[in-house]
Order: sequence, then C-alpha cells, then structure tokens
Amino acid sequence: MATLLLVHHTPSPNLQAMFEAVVSGATTEEIEGVDVIRRPALGATVSDVLGADGYVLGTPANLGYMSGALKHFFDQIYYPCLDATRGRPFGYYVHGGSDVAGTVRGIESITTGLGWEQAAATVTVTGTPSKADLESCWELGATMAAQLMS
Repeated sequence: MATLLLVHHTPSPNLQAMFEAVVSGATTEEIEGVDVIRRPALGATVSDVLGADGYVLGTPANLGYMSGALKHFFDQIYYPCLDATRGRPFGYYVHGGSDVAGTVRGIESITTGLGWEQAAATVTVTGTPSKADLESCWELGATMAAQLMS
C-alpha cells in the first residue's frame, strides 16, 4: 500500500479548514490503496518521510516565510532523507494574512534541494478561504493520493 504523508502546521481556523479539505480529498472513497498519514510539523520524523511515497505540506505564512514548525521539520529531515526521497512527488498549501510569496519561495527552494517533484498545483490563500479555495485544497489532496494509487 502506498503512503501519503501530510505534514502540517495548523494554528488557526483558516488553516484547519484548508487541512480538513486536503484530508477529505486524499481520503475520498474513490482513492484506494493509499494510506494517508497526518503529522503535525513538529511531530513528523525522518522515519515518517522515508516511509512515505509522497507528501503534502501545509503552513501559514509568518512574517514572509513558512512557519517555524515547518522549517524545523525540513531542518530535521533534510540530510537524512536527501538521497532516499529524491524524485518523490509533493504538493503544498499556504495561508497568509496578506502575502505568501516568501513562503512559496522558501518551500520551493528546500524541496528543489531535496529533489522532490511538485505533482499538484500549489494552493495559496490570503484571508478567509473561499469555497473555491477549499475546493482547490480538496483537489490537492485528491490529486496527490490518486497519483500514488497502485
């Protein structure tokens, strides 16, 4: 069975709604043979990353960058996972109050260094997520899980 790892930092109701939409998409009944593992960014481990076939990342944009929790996740897994996870698919979502560009740049820089392949459109939201934003999050989860189906 394939494994999709959702690594998230979800400190607000807006991010919770986005996270729940991603989970709903990834676990829809049309998806078969994919185990969806959810881990808070501060609790995700090297073993979680090595054991997964693909990844979805979620973070707020804090002062122009990803959350410290997601950065800590990357700091912990970067070198131990560098060669073993090269080429694996990932997608991500970001929520910010006004600007998410620095967060997007940071995630793209680190995942490029890891050699991960972006396999779904990035979802970026400022302010309260709209119905369309939440549908995009659902699509992100469903797309990533569907790509891992056997």
